Amino acid sequence: MAQADTDGAAQAYGQARASLLARPGLTGPGRRRALTELTDAWLADLFVTAGGNDLGAALIAVGGYGRGELSPGSDLDLVLLRPASADQGEAAATASAIWYPVWDCGLRLDHSLRTVPQARRVAADDLRALLGMLDLRHIAGDEALSAGLRTAALADWRGFAKRRLPELMMSSRERAERTGDLAFSLEPDLKESRGGLRDLVVLRAVAASWVADCPHAGLEEARASLLDVRDALHMATGRPSDRLVLQEQDVVAKTLGLLDADALLRQVAGTGRTVAYAADVTWHRVEQALSGRDGRSRFVRRGSRRIGERAPLADGVVEQDGEVVLARDVRPWDDPGLVLRAAAAAAQAGLRLAPNTVDRLAAECPPLPDPWPRPALDALVSLLGAGRPAVVVWEALDQAGLTSRLLPDWERVRSRPQRNAVHRFTVDRHLVECAVRAAGFARRVDRPDLLLVAALFHDIGKGWPGDHSEAGVAVVADLGPRLGLEPADVEVLVTLVRHHLLLPETATRRDLEDPATVAHVAACVRTPDVLDLLHALTEADGLATGPGAWNEWKSGLVADLVSRTHTVLGGHEVPPPPALSDAYADLVRAGRLEVLATPVAGGLEVTVVGPDRVGMLAAVAGVLSLNRLAVRSASTQTTGRVAVQVWQVLPEYGEPPSLVRLREDVRRALDGTLDVADRLARREDSHPTRPGVQVPPPRVEVVANASASSTVLEVRAHDRPGLLHRIGAALAAAEVDVRSALVSTLGSEAVDVFYVVGPGGEPLSHDQAAAVASEVKAALR
Repeated sequence: MAQADTDGAAQAYGQARASLLARPGLTGPGRRRALTELTDAWLADLFVTAGGNDLGAALIAVGGYGRGELSPGSDLDLVLLRPASADQGEAAATASAIWYPVWDCGLRLDHSLRTVPQARRVAADDLRALLGMLDLRHIAGDEALSAGLRTAALADWRGFAKRRLPELMMSSRERAERTGDLAFSLEPDLKESRGGLRDLVVLRAVAASWVADCPHAGLEEARASLLDVRDALHMATGRPSDRLVLQEQDVVAKTLGLLDADALLRQVAGTGRTVAYAADVTWHRVEQALSGRDGRSRFVRRGSRRIGERAPLADGVVEQDGEVVLARDVRPWDDPGLVLRAAAAAAQAGLRLAPNTVDRLAAECPPLPDPWPRPALDALVSLLGAGRPAVVVWEALDQAGLTSRLLPDWERVRSRPQRNAVHRFTVDRHLVECAVRAAGFARRVDRPDLLLVAALFHDIGKGWPGDHSEAGVAVVADLGPRLGLEPADVEVLVTLVRHHLLLPETATRRDLEDPATVAHVAACVRTPDVLDLLHALTEADGLATGPGAWNEWKSGLVADLVSRTHTVLGGHEVPPPPALSDAYADLVRAGRLEVLATPVAGGLEVTVVGPDRVGMLAAVAGVLSLNRLAVRSASTQTTGRVAVQVWQVLPEYGEPPSLVRLREDVRRALDGTLDVADRLARREDSHPTRPGVQVPPPRVEVVANASASSTVLEVRAHDRPGLLHRIGAALAAAEVDVRSALVSTLGSEAVDVFYVVGPGGEPLSHDQAAAVASEVKAALR
């Protein structure tokens, strides 16, 4: 075939490919199969035209193409196998005659020219090449050559498996550390994330090694689901990307016929959890198999019992070969509490439930009666109280549908995404993580059982519309009696769920020196025991959410609030705030301005002490912004005629400004020789917002009954340079004085609270407060 004929064939393939991808109704496995067949036929023609048959060669597909998983943006993984007797130069010319038309079509190509021995040597040194070769598929040429490599590669893999499987396991774990979990990412990598397509390839390889098998239930459905999502992503973007970024999720969801992006993420999360669970079980089996075959194995053997020997753990539950299984004489159909008893025994022993045991529990155990018998509730608490080992056991129950059978409300939160960068996990996994963290605080409270149950259900309302705390109250008020809790315990559980955000929100957004703040918390919790439970739940919740939700600063504020509330609940008055430190007092007596900067973890603590004046907050905030210091938190207090501001900041980039420069800028801003507003305006003009980037409008509210001595304004807005300056300037223009302020930044959102008074030091009237709120909101538009 002449070059013109080759070009014509490539053009015809390109047109046929485009027509196939645009064909209505052809999606999913059918389209991937059709695309593979079309590509195979074209490549076979190229092979013949290039003289591949005359050479005695074979053209094979490996990797995803070898498995027939061609997505619209997939590359082609091809190997041209040549006989050892073939001329090297002639083989190279044949290969080029195949590769160049592929490139001319705009397709990505991963190609190689090798003999069978060369291909085997590459596979022996390169795990990724080995995995691809295990999925090789013959396209054209000498089938015996292809079959010989397939047989040899598989035999080599099985022969090397004892040495290579630990390497493959470590590689998989390192990849998981690097890319995160498919199930818990807001922008998952469909291929590389833990639980993604790469793990499915690895599981196939492990099964082919004959060392250990993997759980097969749901894996083919998971593979098809992830490939469908990747197909839709490629079609939506026109790019060969595997990362499902936020801005593409709605259109991908629409392409797949799903309701919205949340439904898409929930489907992806469920699929990722199925694959990740199968991978965990498989690697556990590999470790057990290798340990049993070689006493010098790098894997640690459990105890000194012989393989197959059983050890009792609970009634009807035993350990065998490092897994928890059912006793031989157990009768699951007569024992509804067996599911939780087996789960609790496994978690407390730090073991896994054997997959076939989980399947048997799901198939044979009857549902628990309503209400649960006390041993069942005790087993649930024991499961949660095991801490970290509870996660893998809970996941095993969840994969078999047992969690939703035990707790029907669980289905509403199962794999539900949380569109908040602060949260690391889906709702259901966050609840389990919270219970794991709470287990570590069990000795701090009088009722650890209620702490663990509250931790498991504190966000259960996120499966319902409306405020999740109030929705959660309705769920646990119904669920508590079904679990067998006494009415008084149900009341405590309801209080904990209703107020699980009370302590962190109050500590970071209210003035702890104001008596009304502590009085409000005391009225919500009513007793010291409930306060201690809520404190432990708050810390567990923060730690389970992620590093952005809990830190030393927040922990200290919450502990201070709890201490003050304990004082009030004990019938005592909260002591007055401590006097200014000697260093501050000297500055106050001197009547001069001072700016101090102290390095702290992750940034600086900037303290400004000076005579109070209207607009001081705006001036200092503006100076910090001009010096490229992002405010993470701030507090300001006024004592007499002196204001003390403490700012937690970190440089937007580079090194922080010198203290001399910072002090001079604050001084000039306060005496009027530095026009902060003009400088900020010029900075914003030089960095305009990109078109298409939209954020919700700001919200400014007057918080009723939050203080008897001040009016409390809460401002929520998208964080940006100069935001605090704008708010402070608007308050100064309204001629109100800021008595105290609490500033916090959560991701890209600012939540700022201001305690303000009028010129005479009195709270604002209802109309005045509404007018000030409107002015602040107008200033932020």
